[in-house]
Amino acid sequence: MRLTSYTDYALRALMYLGMNREHLVTIQDIADAQGIAKNHLTKVVNHLSAMGVIDSVRGRNGGLRPGREPRDINIGEVVRNTENDFYIAECFNPDNQNCMYSSACVLKGVLKKATNSFLDVLDGVTLETILVQGANPGARKAPRNAGKPLKLHLKPATAEKVS
Repeated sequence: MRLTSYTDYALRALMYLGMNREHLVTIQDIADAQGIAKNHLTKVVNHLSAMGVIDSVRGRNGGLRPGREPRDINIGEVVRNTENDFYIAECFNPDNQNCMYSSACVLKGVLKKATNSFLDVLDGVTLETILVQGANPGARKAPRNAGKPLKLHLKPATAEKVS
């Protein structure tokens, strides 16, 4: 399962806002910190505002803040509302039923169950869960105007010999 960049940006914006609750944050702040185009992020923020998960304060000193407490922002709800669909295979799209196996396909049921399990896990996660579990001691706040997206430095997996 792969989330769209739209949903990814929505989740990253919420995390940034959650880590910077003590002050209003601008779309430009989030765009700079996350390496996201401001125009694209504006669409995402407007959607999140319409959902009620963020508040937009207008005016010269305006900005964004979470519209609910982090414990009340459900990640499953956000993902369901920011994804267009959950067609993880061609056969899920009702407009495209070209698969010759569709009448007796077991795979579609397995994939549907996997998708439901994925969403069930997200339903059990709140923004607060992500913020608390992701916080490093002594580094709780996101840097303002960091200007660089987060980069993960992972070591390549080493193959184990099987005897």
